[in-house]
Amino acid sequence: MNYQQTLDFLFSTLPVFHRDGAIAYKPGLQNIIKLCDNIGNPQRAFKCIHVAGTNGKGSTSSMLAAILQTSGYKTGLYTSPHIKNFTERIRIDGVEIAEDVVVDFVARNLGLIESVRPSFFEITAALAFYYFAESKVDVAIIEVGVGGKYDSTNIINPILSIITNISFDHKDLLGDTLVEIAQQKAGIIKFNTPVVVSERQPEVESVFIEASLEAESTLYWASDNFQFLASTFNQNIKYIEILDKSRGSTLKLSIDLAGNYQQKNVVGVLQAATILPALGFNISDDSIVAGLSKVKFLTGLSGRWHKIQDNPLVIADVGHNEAGLQQTLAQVKDGSFGHLYFILGFVKDKDVLSILRMFPLGASYYFCSFSNPRGLDAPKVNAIAADVGIDGHCYQDVDSALAHCLSVASAEDFIYIGGSTFVLSDLSRL
Repeated sequence: MNYQQTLDFLFSTLPVFHRDGAIAYKPGLQNIIKLCDNIGNPQRAFKCIHVAGTNGKGSTSSMLAAILQTSGYKTGLYTSPHIKNFTERIRIDGVEIAEDVVVDFVARNLGLIESVRPSFFEITAALAFYYFAESKVDVAIIEVGVGGKYDSTNIINPILSIITNISFDHKDLLGDTLVEIAQQKAGIIKFNTPVVVSERQPEVESVFIEASLEAESTLYWASDNFQFLASTFNQNIKYIEILDKSRGSTLKLSIDLAGNYQQKNVVGVLQAATILPALGFNISDDSIVAGLSKVKFLTGLSGRWHKIQDNPLVIADVGHNEAGLQQTLAQVKDGSFGHLYFILGFVKDKDVLSILRMFPLGASYYFCSFSNPRGLDAPKVNAIAADVGIDGHCYQDVDSALAHCLSVASAEDFIYIGGSTFVLSDLSRL
């Protein structure tokens, strides 16, 4: 099989969460254990850091990877889902895994795959572990796929665990309450392994306290030790001031990630960076500052408050659940612009009605279908939107919606594209 045939095999043969939804989710670690046992347990061959949470996992993972790369460490990065290409999921020092490595891994393990019948995510995780071990990385940042406790990545023994935040997402898989969701995320806390929780949330604090005590792990509340003070934005760079309470000094950072939600993520990253020296890493203040200034360049991260163009300003963002969209909408509201346009698409398993209630009336709405089978057709989204007083227009794809939007918008207007990662996947200009 060539690369495309290999991908076609993986996508057509194995259950794929980002395509099939909850039916592809296989709770439990039996499959990934079988896979890794048969390929020599590569996940044991390198140091790793495990990152869970509802929102901010990918950004946190990428920021930490950028700092480690800048510090001179060969750094693996495993994230999901991909936006454009499968190889985005697995990188070393920002370089995507080569297509021939994917082909070779699947070809050599075809019998194993057919025997175990893993999910797409399970075989992808095994591939990432294999690739990082073969490449002899110094450290790998491993992002959880869904939840934590039963996620395929949870067979690793990390040197550090990070949990970004807890909010409602994948309720059909993780639970209907924040406590239930937090318990799933807390499943990545390992015995005698430090854990960073990026922010205190009163509803779920006790979950992490109890889990860390049971695991005899030191718990760090990043928001207790690092306090966001102020930020400004200029030329796609966000300038942030953070109070380091332990030092009594202010950190001045320039970050090439423009979303306001990064202010919470960077606090967790800074806390993690202060712990790494005790774990054998040489991390200087200079490498922290330098790494955070070029996260996108060093890691290839995209889709986070991503500017497509100016005049009119067009922003695309992967935020897709209530908590994530709440933060991006607040940033939209703070902007200065003429008329506001939203180009949105959603997957079928989201509570679209609750999400649309968050959006302002008085903006213009363009609903688009997208190529992923989980997508909710634009006319169905429009029908739901009517229940909250939004009268939108329907388009077959995001490109045609954007083309029309640009034809009617003025230079001073603002166009926001989002609602789902898969909308951005179909966006030609990303």
